[in-house]
Amino acid sequence: MKIKSSTEKTLVYFCLSMNKFLIVGLGNIGDEYKHTRHNIGFDVVSAFVLKHGAFFKLDRLAEVAEVKWKGRVFICIKPTTYMNLSGKAMKYWMDKEGVDISRTLTIVDDLALPLSKLRLRGSGSDAGHNGLKDIQLTLGTDHYPKLRFGIGNQFPKGRQVEFVLGKWLPDEQKIIQSKIEKSIEIIESFATIGLEKTMSQVNNLNFL
Repeated sequence: MKIKSSTEKTLVYFCLSMNKFLIVGLGNIGDEYKHTRHNIGFDVVSAFVLKHGAFFKLDRLAEVAEVKWKGRVFICIKPTTYMNLSGKAMKYWMDKEGVDISRTLTIVDDLALPLSKLRLRGSGSDAGHNGLKDIQLTLGTDHYPKLRFGIGNQFPKGRQVEFVLGKWLPDEQKIIQSKIEKSIEIIESFATIGLEKTMSQVNNLNFL
């Protein structure tokens, strides 16, 4: 058997890593948080994994699933660190899987966006979101792709926490399902045609 040289091994590793993506859904663990507005990142990643017939398993700092599709490998994680330590889980799995920051996609709820919108960007501030805040602190940059899932801000003054940790209203369910389905398409598009082209297809959509 011919032993590959170190150069050949490096080339193989590089080629494999170029087709590998890390998909990070933000949320909080625990039954009380399931399917709340703040956990939409978990729900999107779960729907993506389910569509492709994969399964999550509990691993270090996260529930993890591996999806293989069209020659790409998607490492999908739902951090078990709670929202304000999301960066720890993301950095661990980036390093473990050898995924460059440009091939990560973080899915997160966004109060500043109306319910009718999704917003894909290659960089951007944490906008006060504790999960993004910790990721930015851990990675030392806000230049990493994010899919922001608008949840609106229709809550009385002083009731933000209750709103964010609340469940979707019955009349919101249809639009939420449509946006989750589109988010799955965005993940696939991000990995095939790239960030810029996907942004041009997504950011002007209106789901009302």
